[in-house]
Amino acid sequence: MSDMMHSEDLVWDLTRLSDHDRATRFAMRFQQSLCVYSPPVMQLYTNYEIIVPDDDRRKLIILPNPHAFHDTFNNILEESVVKTSLFITPDSQGNLQLLVPMSGGRQRAMPLAVGLNFIQTKLGTDVPFLPVLAKGDLREFDQTRPMLHLHRIVLNRIGRHSELEVRAVRKVIQDKLIKHFGFAAVGKAAIV
Repeated sequence: MSDMMHSEDLVWDLTRLSDHDRATRFAMRFQQSLCVYSPPVMQLYTNYEIIVPDDDRRKLIILPNPHAFHDTFNNILEESVVKTSLFITPDSQGNLQLLVPMSGGRQRAMPLAVGLNFIQTKLGTDVPFLPVLAKGDLREFDQTRPMLHLHRIVLNRIGRHSELEVRAVRKVIQDKLIKHFGFAAVGKAAIV
């Protein structure tokens, strides 16, 4: 097993969550749809598995697919992955919704695809909204429901990458959003 698979940044501790089993099931819903970023190794994982160790059910381990090295993007600068104030959480029926901040510190819940499109509209056509996850993003909403905080990649900050590599990062994130949520980040295909 490579060093990247032992990175503590890929071990998510759930002990502070009141319902780890529910949080685990919730996180598993995203392993095919959202990429994970690891700051210490500056890697973006697009093909990974979330596992729960048999000896510690209060942890999740992000395990990059060792047979798909081409699905990991290297040297993605940490400053290119920025926090948002957006959260995904299930509603009372289990449907995914996006919590979007509004004025006055309020949040508005929208069906996930609607919310993602709303954010893209706010960013405009020149900046694609490319959400990713990082350690610490799995939290609880009102101590009753799990939620995921979203980060996003800002393509013109990722570092010294060719336009082809930048397009590949954008495409893989966008393809997952289209396939799983029916949402496509708009904007120019070039570095934005």
